[in-house]
Amino acid sequence: MKLLIDIIGWIGSFEVIAAYGLNSYQKIKSDSLVFQLLNLTGGIFLIINTIYYCAYPSAFINVVWVIIASIAIVQLTRKKK
Repeated sequence: MKLLIDIIGWIGSFEVIAAYGLNSYQKIKSDSLVFQLLNLTGGIFLIINTIYYCAYPSAFINVVWVIIASIAIVQLTRKKK
């Protein structure tokens, strides 16, 4: 189980960093669905990892990260309709 949690954490870290890097180098925009989905899934994976390791301050920030991404995704889908 520990190995799976570690893999999930690394994938989440990669996704959040990829979203930030791609946005910083203007490969994707911050209002794109790809950017928000990378942040959403990365944040969820990091929540799983940090709760497993009882790193609650990190879990908290990732919960906020997921909420922000979720709201942004809802706004993006409404805008496209």
